[in-house]
Amino acid sequence: MWAVYRNTFVRFQLLIAVVAGAVLVTSGFRWPVAGMFFAVMQIAAVLGAMWARSARRPAALLVLAVGLFGITSAVAHADGPAAPPQPDRTGAYQTTPTAYSVPGYTKPDPDKATPKELAVAVDAVAQSASHGIYSSNFVWTLVAGFLVMFMQAGFALVETGLVRAKNAAHTMSMNFLVYALGMFGFFVCGFAFMCGGLNGTAIGGPVTLGGTPTLNSMLTVGSAINGDSGWGLLGTTGFFLSGGAYDSSVIVLFLFMMVFMDTTATIVTGACAERWKFKSFFVYSIVIGAVIYPIFGGWVWGGGWLAQLGYRLGLGHGAVDYAGSGVVHLQGGALALITAYLIGPRIGKYGRDGTVRPILAHHIPMVQVGTFILAFGWFGFNAGSSLAGADGRIGIVAANTMIAGMSATLSGVLYMWRKTGKPDPTMMCNSMLAGLVAITSPCAFVSPVSAFIIGAISGVLVIVSVFFFDKVKIDDPVGAISVHGVNGLWGVLAVGLFADGSYGAGWNGVGATEYLGVAGKGVTGLFYGDHTQIIAQAIECVTGVVWNVAVGGAVFWVLGKLFGSNRVPAEVEIAGLDVPEMGVPGYPEFVSTMSASDIPAAQVTAAQQEVPQLATSVVTPA
Repeated sequence: MWAVYRNTFVRFQLLIAVVAGAVLVTSGFRWPVAGMFFAVMQIAAVLGAMWARSARRPAALLVLAVGLFGITSAVAHADGPAAPPQPDRTGAYQTTPTAYSVPGYTKPDPDKATPKELAVAVDAVAQSASHGIYSSNFVWTLVAGFLVMFMQAGFALVETGLVRAKNAAHTMSMNFLVYALGMFGFFVCGFAFMCGGLNGTAIGGPVTLGGTPTLNSMLTVGSAINGDSGWGLLGTTGFFLSGGAYDSSVIVLFLFMMVFMDTTATIVTGACAERWKFKSFFVYSIVIGAVIYPIFGGWVWGGGWLAQLGYRLGLGHGAVDYAGSGVVHLQGGALALITAYLIGPRIGKYGRDGTVRPILAHHIPMVQVGTFILAFGWFGFNAGSSLAGADGRIGIVAANTMIAGMSATLSGVLYMWRKTGKPDPTMMCNSMLAGLVAITSPCAFVSPVSAFIIGAISGVLVIVSVFFFDKVKIDDPVGAISVHGVNGLWGVLAVGLFADGSYGAGWNGVGATEYLGVAGKGVTGLFYGDHTQIIAQAIECVTGVVWNVAVGGAVFWVLGKLFGSNRVPAEVEIAGLDVPEMGVPGYPEFVSTMSASDIPAAQVTAAQQEVPQLATSVVTPA
C-alpha cells in the first residue's frame, strides 16, 4: 500500500479529491464549480505524467488542447448558472408573455420606455388576450357540438328499442341517414336562411364568436326601427358555406347549428316509425333541414321577427329560447304531430271500439342506454349554447339541466306507479327526456329551484299527453309528440314565468344597461315582475305550431301524392319493414322473417279497412 502511495500520480489524485471536496463545500455545494476545478486538476495530472517521457509529449499537447477547449466551453456556459427548472403545478407559466403567446411583444423597461413603446406592448398583450378568449370560445362551442352530434346515437337507440324487432333495421337506418340528409339540406340553403341575416337587423351576431359580421343580408318587411331595416324574415347569404360564410367563426357556428337541426329531423322518424316509406322519409328529411326548420329558427335565433318583438313592440326581450325548447323540440314535436296524423296509426294499434292495444317495445335496455346518452349529450346542448367557455353562467345552466331531468324522472315514476301500479321503464325514460326538453329554453334564466319545478311538471305532463294522443288515435310509437312537442311548448312558456332577471342583460338588443329600471337586469318572467315576456313566449309557441303543422303537413301531403303514399303497403307493415324496405333483417339470428307475399289476403284486406291511410298493396293477393 505504501509503495502505491509513494507514486507521485496517485498522491496528486488524492490531493485533487480533497481540494475538490473543499471547493464543493465552500461554494455552497455548487457542483458545476467543484466539477470544473476537478476537471482542470485532472488534466494537469495527466499532462504531468505524460510530459515526463518525451515520446508522450505530442499526446500531452493534444490532451492539453482538448482540455482547454472543454474548459473554455464550460466557462462560457457557466456564467451565472440558472437554477434547475421547477415543476409548475398551477399553470402559472401561462401568465408569462412569450413570443408564441404574445406575438410582437417586447417587455418594456419601466425606466426607459417611451409612450409609443408602452402602447405597442399593451396592444400586443390586448391582441393576445382577445385571441385567447375567442379561441377558447371556439373550442368550447365545437366540443359542445360534438356532444350534441353524439346524441344522434341516443335517439337511434331509444327509437329502435321502442319499436318491434321486425322493424329494427329500418328504424335505426332512418336515425342514421337523417344525419346526412338533414345536414345536406342545411348546408345547401338552410344555414343561409337561418343565420345569413344575423347582422341584418339591430340584434347582431353572437359576440362570443366575433359577431360573424359577414352574415349580414336579411330579407325584411316593414319600416326601420333602431337601426334595422324592418322585420326580419329570411337570411340571404351563406349558401353552401361560400362567399362571406367561408369564415372561421361562421363555420364554427354552422357546425353547432347543424347538429341542433338534425335533432329536429330525428324526432319525426320516431313518430312515423314502423310504417314510413323510406323514399318519403329520404326527401322529407332534406326539406326539414333546408326549409322548414331553418326559417322558423331564423325568426328566433337569426335576428328575425320573433326575436325583434322586444325592441320593436316592447314585449320583454322578444322571443327568448336559450337552447331550443321551441326552435328544436317544439318544431320537431309539431312536425311529428302532423306527420303521425297524416300517415295514420299502425295496424292493430286501435280496436274498432276505440280501445288502445299496447304495442310493446322489443328492447327496454337499449331504450334506457339511449336515454342516458341523450342526458349526457344534453350538457353540450344547453351549456354549449352559451357559445362561450368563459361565460360564468354555464355551471348554473348545466346544473339546472341535470336537476330538471332528475325531478322529471321522479315525478313521472311516482305518477305511473300510482296510476298503473308499476313504474314502467319506458315512461321513466320519456319522463327524464321531457324534463330535459322543458329546461332547454329556460336553463340559463332560472334558479335551481325553478328548474326542479319545471322538470317535475314535465315528468307528469308527458305521461298525460301520451294517454291523450292515444285517446284521440294519433299513434306515436316513441312518444315524440309528447316528449318534444308538448314539453317543448311548456319549456318556452316557462321562460316567461320563471326567468328571474339574473341573466340575459341586453338579450335581443333589449336592456343592455338597465331593464325595468334596474341596472344589469336580464330576462324576467311573470313571477318576477315582467308581464310582457310571457306574451312574446306565447307568440313563439303559436307560430312554431302553426308554421310546422301547415308547411310540414303540406310537404308531407305532396310527397304522399308523389310516391303514391307516405306509408308502406299493409303486407309490408305486417311482415316487417326490415327486409322489404332495407333488404336485410335487423336480427337475422333471433327473429324469423316473413315475406310480404306470404301475408294472407284476408289479413291485408282487414288491415286496409282498419287504416284508410294504408298504401295500395304491392303484392297481388292469391
